[in-house]
Amino acid sequence: MVKIRLWQNHSEQNGTLANERRNLPVFSPGGKLEKNHGAGEEQRQKNVREIMKELDSLVGLAGVKKLVGEIHAFVEIQRRRQREKLATEPQVLHMVFKGNPGTGKTTVARIIGRLFKEVGVLPKGHLVEVERADLVGEYIGHTAQKTREQIKKALGGILFIDEAYSLARGGEKDFGREAIDALVKGMEDHKDNLILILAGYRQEMEWFMESNPGLRSRFPIHITFPDYSTPELLAIADLMLKKRQYHLSPGARDELRLILEETRSLHVHSGNARLVRNLIERAIRQQAVRLVRRGQVSREDLMTITREDILRAHESNPGI
Repeated sequence: MVKIRLWQNHSEQNGTLANERRNLPVFSPGGKLEKNHGAGEEQRQKNVREIMKELDSLVGLAGVKKLVGEIHAFVEIQRRRQREKLATEPQVLHMVFKGNPGTGKTTVARIIGRLFKEVGVLPKGHLVEVERADLVGEYIGHTAQKTREQIKKALGGILFIDEAYSLARGGEKDFGREAIDALVKGMEDHKDNLILILAGYRQEMEWFMESNPGLRSRFPIHITFPDYSTPELLAIADLMLKKRQYHLSPGARDELRLILEETRSLHVHSGNARLVRNLIERAIRQQAVRLVRRGQVSREDLMTITREDILRAHESNPGI
């Protein structure tokens, strides 16, 4: 089980401070031990604020933001209690992310990794994203080896396992169970240096937790990622276009809204950012085809996505 454990530079381990705090050593950005609340602490706080601002800037996900904020607050208060030599409370931080593809699970996992680095929970905070094929081998013993290799890559950060429920779908003789056993062992062997996030569809992940009772206690934090509403998907489209220095004409916005509402009514799990990204990327290509045929184009022409571009993008792949 991974517990909150604040890190420090190994070069300081023989010092008096390390001996006093060896159970919860302090790790600051850049691997330097904090001895006061000077410039290093100010920079850390600034980095944390920037990361939380990035989280808040994501469209929707109010419940997700609230829970991540609670986790951050808990870790920060434990840090302050440690400085005052008060008892600190361990917290298991392995998580389950439940939601459809394209609802922000990987994006939030990356932000959590960076946040945990800044607050001292993880020394690196990087994200290693894997799926069943990266963990499960073809013969006895191969799976454990592959799983250990992925765990090694993730040490100091987060191992993010997408469609984690697939590890338990093959029955008793499936090598997926061997991967689960290797993951559990890795969690124990590296309990202070690794966080696991299991991700997948909500119903499948709930089934997975029920089929593996031992896993539920090891993953106490469950975060549900809801599908985006139509206004949220339009806001995501605006952000995607803004980053690329494009924008929608009024007619294009109306057409995009109609397409999104129609698609959501036809497909139960279509309220996700991938749907919007695919449509926007095709619309940009359609705009390019339209403009290249013209002799003169203005700066505004180069930036504007029209209703025609959206319609042609949709017609090229009506299923989005």
